[in-house]
Amino acid sequence: MTSISFEFFPPKTPESAEKLRVVRQQLYAQKPEFCSVTYGAGGSTQEGTFSTVRQILKEGVQAASHLSCIGASHDSVRQELATLKAMGVKRLVALRGDLPSGYGMGGAFHYASDLVSFIRAETGQYFHIEVAAYPEVHPQAKSPKADLEAFAAKVKAGANSAITQYFYSADAYFRFVAEAHRLGVDVPVVPGIMPISSSTQLMRFSDACGAEIPRWIRLRLQAFGDDSASIKAFGLDVVTALCDQLLSAGVPALHFYTMNQSASTLEILKRINARQN
Repeated sequence: MTSISFEFFPPKTPESAEKLRVVRQQLYAQKPEFCSVTYGAGGSTQEGTFSTVRQILKEGVQAASHLSCIGASHDSVRQELATLKAMGVKRLVALRGDLPSGYGMGGAFHYASDLVSFIRAETGQYFHIEVAAYPEVHPQAKSPKADLEAFAAKVKAGANSAITQYFYSADAYFRFVAEAHRLGVDVPVVPGIMPISSSTQLMRFSDACGAEIPRWIRLRLQAFGDDSASIKAFGLDVVTALCDQLLSAGVPALHFYTMNQSASTLEILKRINARQN
């Protein structure tokens, strides 16, 4: 089985923290290479991120902390790196982070590549650095070419590998990887996989992050209306077929955006494993 990893977001209440603990235990049975924890805009969930990362490490699994640099100073990032090192974190997901509305380009870092360079200058090869990749073009990119060049700049700055935004068109991923190779980018580009369990949630996320929902998927989801059982069953078929296509092409790994749930991800992995064995 290709290596897998899972993403979680920091829980906001004691109840959701307990739920997430149970979800993690269910997913650990799949032997993930690591689990990543997201970081809120403007550092709003930094403490939540670090405390979830601490728990994952305590549970005996490698944890990758998201590190966002919008509005950050060199000193604040230096401090965070020291904290993460002291915690035993060896892996980072280095991101520019979302620009809050009406926010200029404040802070010491304008791009994720600046953050990657700074981490390398401060800590050498201590951290394995993941960066983001956008097979369907970052929503704020000036052009597909500029987006690809920004990705190449992050790798040149010292990134070890990349995780993509989720997508439902394998062709978009294959094309992106081929074009990145032509620019001399040869790090592993791991597909980000988003299980479909709610159509309203998926539409909302996709509109916000620029991920394309193919028209046929969108129309089928709309046709199901409030029939959540049919939405879930259809979503499992679509995402399993996507994973099969990616695995057949020899992708380096799969990274699941779990949304702090385990059922859909576990079912997809069960189906993939059944086909591979």
